[in-house]
Amino acid sequence: MKIDIILSGVGGQGIVSIAATIGMAAIGENLNLKQSEVHGMSQRGGAVQSNLRLSDREIMSDLVPSGEADLILSVEPMESLRYLPLLSEKGWLVTNTTPFVNIPNYPDIEEIMKEIRAIPNHVAIDADKVAKDIGSPRSSNMVMLGAASPFINLPFERFEEGIRRIFNRKGEEIVDANLKALHAGREFAQNRK
Repeated sequence: MKIDIILSGVGGQGIVSIAATIGMAAIGENLNLKQSEVHGMSQRGGAVQSNLRLSDREIMSDLVPSGEADLILSVEPMESLRYLPLLSEKGWLVTNTTPFVNIPNYPDIEEIMKEIRAIPNHVAIDADKVAKDIGSPRSSNMVMLGAASPFINLPFERFEEGIRRIFNRKGEEIVDANLKALHAGREFAQNRK
């Protein structure tokens, strides 16, 4: 079994927490894991990207080859388009629809969404709205992970365990908020399939 994932977004959107949760889920399944991250100007709203490679066999490289990503999980719609050449023909794009407008010439969001909708296997979710609706506006990244979870060949319970381990030191209220967000995202994706 092999799972190649690209995570993308903008600094401060929780990419590192998503990667850590997926990593914990993979370790819980006794899988090998390699990860590569690019933070760039992340503290100033710049691009953040991570390659995650999971396998039951040895992994030679931490970079996902072109055309082989099983999943692009993007917390920012324009950033999702940047990595499309890495997506396999059968791969899934799961993206937030809420733009993070951090440049003066940010493209028209409708043009971005038109390109996203042209991808056969995609889920577009307003994760910011979902997070607000469940009373946890800071957990939109876990809404995104939940929406992507049906396309990651790992038991859902492993993601829940990962959240518990990562957020445990922040208290039960934070753990519960992130679990609620994870479930809300998964429910959205399952109702769209």
